[in-house]
Amino acid sequence: MLETLILSVLIIAIGMALLCINLLLKKNGKFKSFHIHDSEDMRKRGIHCVVDQDREMRQQSEKTKKSINNKSK
Repeated sequence: MLETLILSVLIIAIGMALLCINLLLKKNGKFKSFHIHDSEDMRKRGIHCVVDQDREMRQQSEKTKKSINNKSK
């Protein structure tokens, strides 16, 4: 049990050390953003994150409801 705990902590420590080395060696010392809205290739393909897609669908839905209400009056 103790051996497993020590091994786990050692593996996590090695991983953290490698991440720190990666940050130190990079030019600006920052990780690249992995969000969809920050990816130029995804924007070119018209792919948005779920939050943006939901917002767009809600706006379209509201416009449709307003136009139906205006036609029924």
